[in-house]
Amino acid sequence: MSFVLDSAVALTWCFEDERTPETQLLLQRVVESGAIVPVLWPLEVLNALATAERRRRLDRDSRHTLARSLKELPIRLDLDSAAAAWTDTAALAERHQLTLYDASYLELAIRLGLPIGTLEEALRKAAQTLDVPVLGKAQ
Repeated sequence: MSFVLDSAVALTWCFEDERTPETQLLLQRVVESGAIVPVLWPLEVLNALATAERRRRLDRDSRHTLARSLKELPIRLDLDSAAAAWTDTAALAERHQLTLYDASYLELAIRLGLPIGTLEEALRKAAQTLDVPVLGKAQ
């Protein structure tokens, strides 16, 4: 696994108007080397796609196609992130004023010693404070 992938980056791959050269490079990196995500990642991604459908940003068939495409990528779920939520993740969220969702990505990157691919500004700042390498460019 080459890096921790957050849902915001993955969702840019689903919407042409959100793609950037940086996020496309991260997609290429996932295809070539894989990525790892906390267990909440599929829920976040699927919820965002469902919301996009409700807002008529995409139709049902497109939602299913995009979900299937994301599922087929070499992205591994980290099952230990659920247990860490009660301790390290909660502490990171409090210390850096992050959502628990964002803190779960940071906890995983720290625990595995991997860079994090994110577009979330608060998460980027917290990662940089902790010397966790950050991939992707803030929009």
